[in-house]
Amino acid sequence: MNGPRSAVAFLTPLGGAAPPSPTAFAWFPAVGAAMGALLGLLWWSVGRIWPAPVAAAIVVGADLALTGLLHIDGLVDSADGLLAQLERDRRLAVMREPSVGAFGIATAAVVLLARFAALETLRPSILLLVGIWCGSRAVMAVIPSVVRYARADTGGLATSFLAGGRVVPGIVAAGTGVAGLLCGTMLWRPFGGAAATASGLVAVGLVLWLAVRRIGGFTGDVLGATGVVFETVALVVAAARW
Repeated sequence: MNGPRSAVAFLTPLGGAAPPSPTAFAWFPAVGAAMGALLGLLWWSVGRIWPAPVAAAIVVGADLALTGLLHIDGLVDSADGLLAQLERDRRLAVMREPSVGAFGIATAAVVLLARFAALETLRPSILLLVGIWCGSRAVMAVIPSVVRYARADTGGLATSFLAGGRVVPGIVAAGTGVAGLLCGTMLWRPFGGAAATASGLVAVGLVLWLAVRRIGGFTGDVLGATGVVFETVALVVAAARW
């Protein structure tokens, strides 16, 4: 049972100190679905007590707490490293630095504002968040199977998860992730759910294209960024007037 615990420990502040394992990738969608269910239940509950803007702010804050700020930190570091005009080695160095630059601050502000606005506009739905959060973690699990690791020569946060086979866990994650994503979003609203899913995947593709072009592959920060970008774009598209 090292895989499930390792997945929880990597994706949340919970689970304690679990040794990293490639098998954890297979459990990413399940952990994501559970996180979505918790946030969806919170969204529905606080929406019955407070106005929509307050409920949306609570859910955005709860998501940051539930992820231990890890994924938003990956987004900030990725923005600083990928968007600035730098050489490849300098980009990777910037992504490792604890300081935050203008690109990271601006990106985080836009993303958090977009998530808040989408949740404030949407009617609370547990199904929608289960699907989107399951899909975002599936994306994070599949990427290592199809994209080169940019820090393969120097090591990084994701190194321990990449030791050994990761194709099979990636395939499992893809299957369960697609099932959970489609069940959640399509049951929520067929056309809107399909559009949200497709838009999120396109946005992830653009992030990966930029990462491969500028640093030669993905890093742990890029994984976190893709998850946040997928969720944010999917929420914004879901909030459209379908």
